[in-house]
Amino acid sequence: MLLGIGSVQDAGTASLYIQMGADFVVTPLLRTDVISTCNRRKVAVIPGVSTSSEIGIAEEMGCELVKITPGDVLGPAFLKAHLAPCPWTRAMISGGVTPEEGCLKAWFQAGATCVGMGSKLITADIVGRQDWSLLEQNVRETVELIRQI
Repeated sequence: MLLGIGSVQDAGTASLYIQMGADFVVTPLLRTDVISTCNRRKVAVIPGVSTSSEIGIAEEMGCELVKITPGDVLGPAFLKAHLAPCPWTRAMISGGVTPEEGCLKAWFQAGATCVGMGSKLITADIVGRQDWSLLEQNVRETVELIRQI
């Protein structure tokens, strides 16, 4: 298992979590200071990006995976259009991704490497009821659906 930390918005916070053992760092924005800090310490960093120019900057800085966000606003057409001239981009989609077949199929057919599903998979209801068996079932079903796609 790998331990990651998300929503990191500055180099100091990235450093703190790296010192605490984070194996990777995710940012909601293209933060070059966070990327440099992670690169210096050989810790994977996945920056949040919303344009092809931001993707290019992240890749030039050594990021092997970018987080395209907000996915539900940009849509699969954005990813497909970006990948046409830049097929080397590896993208994680975040923001509005649901564990439903139509949503997942659209993203993977557009070329997504992976997707992030926070509150759409780990719902407030499940957490509130502490229904971990339902969470496990939902995750298993979602992973299987992705395998089929």
